[in-house]
Amino acid sequence: MSALKKLAACTLLVCPMIVMAGDNGSKNIVSIAAGNPSFSTLVTALKAADLVSALQGDGPFTVFAPTNEAFSKVPKETLNNLLKPENKKQLQAVLTYHVVSGRVDAATAMTLSEAATLQGEKIDISLNGKSVMINKAQVITADIGASNGIIHVLDTVILPPSLTTTAAVEKINTMIEQNPSAAGNVSTTWDEKQQYIMQTNL
Repeated sequence: MSALKKLAACTLLVCPMIVMAGDNGSKNIVSIAAGNPSFSTLVTALKAADLVSALQGDGPFTVFAPTNEAFSKVPKETLNNLLKPENKKQLQAVLTYHVVSGRVDAATAMTLSEAATLQGEKIDISLNGKSVMINKAQVITADIGASNGIIHVLDTVILPPSLTTTAAVEKINTMIEQNPSAAGNVSTTWDEKQQYIMQTNL
């Protein structure tokens, strides 16, 4: 067995409950997610963003799907704000940043350093020991087959750099409006790969 296949097999063993949900390749990506309670928050977000029908299409798509536990790392107020109708475009940007066109299995992903997402910006792909990393999120389950693509499960929600930068700028502008004397003393401490936006109320 090649090193890539060994690593993919090791990754697949991390979360067997989710792997079982993807055994039926006749189901599309949304059906698989909807049929597994570990993805209930993701499904709620897809509905709020009006992306369900898109991910039920022919594709193929590669979806890096955050679990409920991954979404729980997002401050509750931030997540609730993202789910509001007036923030649908931002939510769409976040969710489509988790989707790559084409069917990219784990073995293929591990030969790449980056990939373009449907949102338009790129994700970084790397190895950390035996773990596949998407930006700084870890793939905890790989290669869940669907009729219109493939799902890899993430332990953290990832965010497009442009959205994190926008959030930072908006927060700085608010600070300056409230206290103009702070304009020269503002420092940003976020790491764009650590999802600064999750600490900011949209």
